[in-house]
Amino acid sequence: MISSLRQPVVGISGSDLLLRQRHATPVKARSFLPCLAREKGQGSLVSVHKPLHIASSLGGRNFSSVKSGGKGDLVKCEAYEADRSEVEATNTPSEASKKVKIGIYFATWWALNVVFNIYNKKVLNAYPFPWLTSTLSLACGSLMMLISWATGIAEAPKTDPEFWKSLFPVAVAHTIGHVAATVSMSKVAVSFTHIIKSGEPAFSVLVSRFLLGETFPVPVYLSLLPIIGGCALAAVTELNFNMIGFMGAMISNLAFVFRNIFSKKGMKGKSVSGMNYYACLSILSLAILTPFAIAVEGPQMWIAGWKTSISQIGNQLIWWVAAQSVFYHLYNQVSYMSLDEISPLTFSIGNTMKRISVIVSSIIIFHTPVQPVNALGAAIAILGTFLYSQAKQ
Repeated sequence: MISSLRQPVVGISGSDLLLRQRHATPVKARSFLPCLAREKGQGSLVSVHKPLHIASSLGGRNFSSVKSGGKGDLVKCEAYEADRSEVEATNTPSEASKKVKIGIYFATWWALNVVFNIYNKKVLNAYPFPWLTSTLSLACGSLMMLISWATGIAEAPKTDPEFWKSLFPVAVAHTIGHVAATVSMSKVAVSFTHIIKSGEPAFSVLVSRFLLGETFPVPVYLSLLPIIGGCALAAVTELNFNMIGFMGAMISNLAFVFRNIFSKKGMKGKSVSGMNYYACLSILSLAILTPFAIAVEGPQMWIAGWKTSISQIGNQLIWWVAAQSVFYHLYNQVSYMSLDEISPLTFSIGNTMKRISVIVSSIIIFHTPVQPVNALGAAIAILGTFLYSQAKQ
């Protein structure tokens, strides 16, 4: 066990470090770490777990002369263990740089998410095909990462069949959650979708309690009351309420809860980084989603809708589709990179703040009508989400 007590004075009296006042030239030292003899019944004089500090000034209080019986004056110095604060002080710059790095991650994550939601809503308003839009988002991200791996911009992950097997249920849940959220935003305002999606912690607790048998402290259950109450208040006062949009957000919540559960169970011991993990997740989700998107909507509907939208919007629709696809991958990639650097609690708080930025920015940009009661419900739900993250810790 590492001792935190100051070590006793060590007398260095051997021939290893002999300093005589009558010699003008110093005696050559054979070793700067002399052997320290133990007195009978005495434990180790010096802890090997902490660095020793030895005063460097002969005139300081840590040095005193010791009579050596005619052989001249020896020098005795006090050696002591460095305090933990002295050792950790050298790590301050690295800690500061880490905080700056995390701050940059968070700011980038929120900004990219806001931009994605804006362009995603623009595309869905002009070209209402959420299944194709979801597919294009995953396809763009998958293509970007494949090119990065092929060109050496990013190091390709080392995977095996067991990795993809454990990733499959995660990809299924991710695909459902992604499509359900996109369907929701095609029917209702972006702000309303994110207000309902702020209720995800409630789904997490309920699923973990009744399906996995986990129990939580009482404050966690109490934090669900403002979440559920706020979401309900925002829903009943929503001017443009749509049942498909509401159910899409609810299904997305449930799917992402299962995604997190499967991810925790299946990815234990895996050494794939956050960026590459999400890239593999996108590729597998794309393979799962593509046949369903073709079956639900189909190329004929996509082509006919595209011609109509281009005639009304013009070629800027191409830019909107490209932007929402690129920014979808980037914001998710940065969020997974953030999760590599921070605790799940900090990530949860960051996710809550992200929803606030998306809700506020979408209301301003799309001029979404908001009643005071509706805004109150959203605030209560978001506050409950924050309280949940604190109580969960």
